[in-house]
Amino acid sequence: MDVRDSNGTILQEGDNVTLIKDLKVKGSTETLKRGTMIKGIHLTDNPEEVDCRHAKIKGLVLRTEFLKKA
Repeated sequence: MDVRDSNGTILQEGDNVTLIKDLKVKGSTETLKRGTMIKGIHLTDNPEEVDCRHAKIKGLVLRTEFLKKA
């Protein structure tokens, strides 16, 4: 099961990724801006989602269609 970013690059556990679109975070007033670096992603059972942490948001799950490998 390959996990791929928006460009088709294979993502691995612990990779750093960058957001390609502004994303509103559900359940929070925060908006993650385009170009935000997310460090140390964790792969999930779903190849379209990755688990990650952000300074202000814990337990963040992002869809791979909005990410590119940094």
